[in-house]
Amino acid sequence: MPASSASETGGTLETASGKHAIVVELAETPPEREKGLMFRRSMAPDHGMLFDFDESRPVTMWMKNTLIPLDMLFMDEQGVVTQVKRMAKPESLDLIPSGGPVRYVLELNGGAAERFGVHQGDRLRHPLIPPGRR
Repeated sequence: MPASSASETGGTLETASGKHAIVVELAETPPEREKGLMFRRSMAPDHGMLFDFDESRPVTMWMKNTLIPLDMLFMDEQGVVTQVKRMAKPESLDLIPSGGPVRYVLELNGGAAERFGVHQGDRLRHPLIPPGRR
């Protein structure tokens, strides 16, 4: 895997099937968000990339130059999953809308959302995401 300018931190996906530790690369700046996981040929099963959009707003993702299938978890300001897009097709230019305002998007390997049992209403705990009620 090529070196990334994004930093790596730990996070926990909380789902009905339990708590799942993941290593999260951060994409916080416009250049980091623009590059995302482009040109990567693989990603470890317990890794992902967390996009922080600095505010809640509708966002649109795509798979341009992304070589591996991805699951995308769209999340609100508290890290609560509002929508799950499973198995986004590599290199597709199709737009993937958030379906409403979100603050964060977590990209995981395609199939990871199913493996972790992720559904709407589940949550990502991460140092970047302020703890909220729930």
